[in-house]
Amino acid sequence: MSHLIESMAFMREAPWHGLGNRLSRNQPLETWIREAGMDWSIEQAEVLFNVDPGGLHVQAYPEARVLYRSDTRAPLSVVSNRYQVVQPREVLHFYNDLVHAGGFELETAGVLKGGRKLWALARTGQEVKLRGNDRVKAYLLLATSCDGTLSTTAQFTSVRVVCNNTLQVAVGDQCGAVKVPHSTKFDPQAVKQVLGLGLSGWDQFIAGIRQLAARPVSPAEAIQFFGEVLNESVQPEPVAGQVASRAMQQLHLLYSGAGMGSLQPGSRGTAWGLLNAVTEFVDHHRRARSQDYRLDSAWFGQGAQLKERALSQVLTLLD
Repeated sequence: MSHLIESMAFMREAPWHGLGNRLSRNQPLETWIREAGMDWSIEQAEVLFNVDPGGLHVQAYPEARVLYRSDTRAPLSVVSNRYQVVQPREVLHFYNDLVHAGGFELETAGVLKGGRKLWALARTGQEVKLRGNDRVKAYLLLATSCDGTLSTTAQFTSVRVVCNNTLQVAVGDQCGAVKVPHSTKFDPQAVKQVLGLGLSGWDQFIAGIRQLAARPVSPAEAIQFFGEVLNESVQPEPVAGQVASRAMQQLHLLYSGAGMGSLQPGSRGTAWGLLNAVTEFVDHHRRARSQDYRLDSAWFGQGAQLKERALSQVLTLLD
């Protein structure tokens, strides 16, 4: 198998190389739960260990428990007995009132790493067009884990339509995200109240993007930017014998015309183009063991951190 995405459901165009089950619009949550592979629950059992290497003397460890899938009985993780589980169905039910009353629309949902991570993505209806009909849409992502690697996280995410690149919405020192650790019970209504349904930071976020699309960038600035994002020491002018890293070469190629939408008026030779080169690199080209790991990294791991650093760095060009 070329990927480890357990299962996924989607509307419209198939993401991530066509994986998943395509759904028509306005499907009930039960259909989403079934087609996204979330029609199972996370169960728990006590932890047992053998204290006699030469025989069988089993004892229980009351401070921890094993989490496992109800359908396959496959183990998911060992956690403390204080760990608060978020069930697969809860991830999709989080959107129920948002879809029916808030104008949101479920677009993608799925299971990662055999059930250790779960997510759903809904479009909010917010959208902006930059120069050259470069469309950027706002989504709300909810994701959780049952192995302690991710808090239950609700975050606003922007998606650039031409290349399907994702970037977490951030405004100043604040980000459009709420994180609930698994030591605390997940309260969907409290999370929605903190997030706010109006995407209050969206206009400010887009204002920054518009400025980036209008900010021309010199070749030396582009090289310096990519070096700072990758934490690589670079020279503005080529030096004999200096070989750029593979990542640096890819970023420069994506920025210079190989990237999707890189030749559009708002991207070509601009700070917006620099940022798009990084997001496309992370979401589509950066080395990954599988599509499963690529998605996990781009949304929650090292890839997400690289995109966050790129956004912070590119905004300094507006000062």
